[in-house]
Amino acid sequence: MRFIHTADWQIGKPYRQIADEQKRFKLQQERLNAIGRIRDAARIQDAAFVVVAGDLFDSPTPPTTAVLEVLEAIGEMEIPVLVIPGNHDHGALGTVWHREDFLRHQRQMAPNLRLLLEREPVELDQVVLLPCPLLRNQDSSDPTLWLRSFDWGALDANKPRVVLAHGGVHGFGARDYGLDEEAQAGSNNLMDLAALPRTEVDYVALGDWHNLKQVSEIAWYPGTPEPDRFDQGEDNQRGQVLCVDVSRGSAPQVQTIPTGRIRWHNIRFRFNSDDDLDRFERQVDELTTGRVARDLLRVEVSGSLSLAGHRRYDQIVADLDSRLLRLRLKGECQQSPEANELEQLTGRMEDPLIARVAEQLKSRLQRDDDPDSEQAALARTALCELFRFTTI
Repeated sequence: MRFIHTADWQIGKPYRQIADEQKRFKLQQERLNAIGRIRDAARIQDAAFVVVAGDLFDSPTPPTTAVLEVLEAIGEMEIPVLVIPGNHDHGALGTVWHREDFLRHQRQMAPNLRLLLEREPVELDQVVLLPCPLLRNQDSSDPTLWLRSFDWGALDANKPRVVLAHGGVHGFGARDYGLDEEAQAGSNNLMDLAALPRTEVDYVALGDWHNLKQVSEIAWYPGTPEPDRFDQGEDNQRGQVLCVDVSRGSAPQVQTIPTGRIRWHNIRFRFNSDDDLDRFERQVDELTTGRVARDLLRVEVSGSLSLAGHRRYDQIVADLDSRLLRLRLKGECQQSPEANELEQLTGRMEDPLIARVAEQLKSRLQRDDDPDSEQAALARTALCELFRFTTI
């Protein structure tokens, strides 16, 4: 029996770190478009159904427009889509899952969507699902706890059993907040999967970790179908769903199917001379291949450039900021005026005021024992602005 395992769609994610409204909309829209790619994957793989292991929405109270767009996309799948709430869209009273507009439109637009709010078995034609929905954002109890006292003998002995859960697991905490500026802090809803009887469970469909991760022989995180953040250390594989073949008493067969379109890149770059500017441009072009508004780039930058080099660097940064969905710079590229540039400024006989100011800034740099001090940095910045002004 084959199905699609996905999680963490987080429709309505605000992307607050991005100032440009049009770019935020592009990222939000691509998350909706990913549902269509999941639909196509399910059709190509002839999947019996789709499971969403939590966080279909980014908020427990998404706007009605987002709800309607999701329901339209799910309705087009034409196979059952089974959903549990996660920590972002938990199932407490007053959340989207209990709203009149969701219930009414779901019946009309997506009758194939089945919301699993109860911790009880759900028997389908070919499989038994064991949902572990989150009913609040932060929960110190293990969502799979109910399965430890479950009467497994009451289930059909021939149907595979699939646990559906959202959160971290013992030995793997899922979220790494130190590396992720946009992750939601709070409880990990930690689960002890080792406490589940291995012979009674055939697959554990997890959500919450935004990268692909195999936790055990039978337990997987699929990652997000559309990447939504910069890399978190090693082993980053995002932008996919899982196609799972499962049968009773056998190890599941799992394959990844790519669904992502937006690309998030991390690089480190040190400028040792102005010649490195061409190398920097080539490296960025190799990553983005000339695409417009389809990439986000985080650069850990260091080193220094001449005044003329830094002026070109500023132009490159401005162009990238326009072309990319987001450019995030960490660190700083210092301005290190060359001797001929200082001479060009201090020797401007036609502009005695500029020459005098440049001479004073040059003297300040020479007197400063610490080239990385705040005063030295201010002097270099001022010299760069003078150079920019005189070469317009």
